[in-house]
Amino acid sequence: MSWTDLLCHPVWVFSTALLAFVVRLQRRGSWNPRACTVKLTGKTAIVTGANTGIGKFIALDFACRGARVILACRSEARGTAALKEIREKSGNSDVHLRLVDLSSMDSVRKFAQRILQEEKSLHILVNNAGVSGLPRQMTEEGLDMTFATNHLGPFLLTNLLLDLLKSSAPSRIVTLSSVNHKKGKVDFSHFHGENLTYMMDTVYNHTKLHNIICTNELARRLKGTDVTANSVHPGVVLTEVMRHYPFIIQFIFNLIGFFFFKSPEEGAVSSIYCAVAEETEGITGKYFDSDCSLVLPAPLARDAALAVKDFEICERVTSKL
Repeated sequence: MSWTDLLCHPVWVFSTALLAFVVRLQRRGSWNPRACTVKLTGKTAIVTGANTGIGKFIALDFACRGARVILACRSEARGTAALKEIREKSGNSDVHLRLVDLSSMDSVRKFAQRILQEEKSLHILVNNAGVSGLPRQMTEEGLDMTFATNHLGPFLLTNLLLDLLKSSAPSRIVTLSSVNHKKGKVDFSHFHGENLTYMMDTVYNHTKLHNIICTNELARRLKGTDVTANSVHPGVVLTEVMRHYPFIIQFIFNLIGFFFFKSPEEGAVSSIYCAVAEETEGITGKYFDSDCSLVLPAPLARDAALAVKDFEICERVTSKL
């Protein structure tokens, strides 16, 4: 029997379909956001990268709960489309678009300044936006594009909004990381595009490790303020994060992902859980898996001395820009 005959055999086709069905059932965690009755009326939330994928579903959930939601997006056209869709689906008109390019520290500062001028409170900040698979690109400020977008921009944004988050407490900061942080390394020259290998998700993995390290240190610094900071793994999700990869890689990812990976709506669940669930109230400095369970991140992400150093270096790098 040839490989072609085997792959086309009814038993093989049925077994594959059954496996895909079982895996799809198991993709859902034990926590269901639709069963969560928490309301966010009178609360303000910011979601970065809210024009598509996971970020859009996080923002939609917040809007359905009655929050004032600010979509922090880079593209005005796509952000406007998402704004219209979220308003229509949620019936909540208190959803707004604010433009920000997280790869530009200047743009981040202008965005934060506008937020501080316009908003009286901020209860939820979700650092969702991210990129992967970019070739070597340097920003005008001399930073690696992936590091600026995935880590340094969100780091600066969070710190610029800390006083508002503190004055609005209890409040929560949720940063999307990835299980791929376990393949990441810490080399501070990476921030400026040095000693980096631009292959597939290598740089992305480094940024996701820094996300967890700095979130843990931030949580330590925020103790006693009633502001929590946690990082989450959304799961392997079919989103546009692969858009910078070669076509064949995208094709294979999407083909396999159609059967086995999470949808953006499913991928948003762990972030929503950290941001609104009563079960996570007061929990800080932790890493949540895609099924909403608490898990230990990689050993490097738990190194307290490294966390202090990482945080301080990020402060110095972003303060100069």
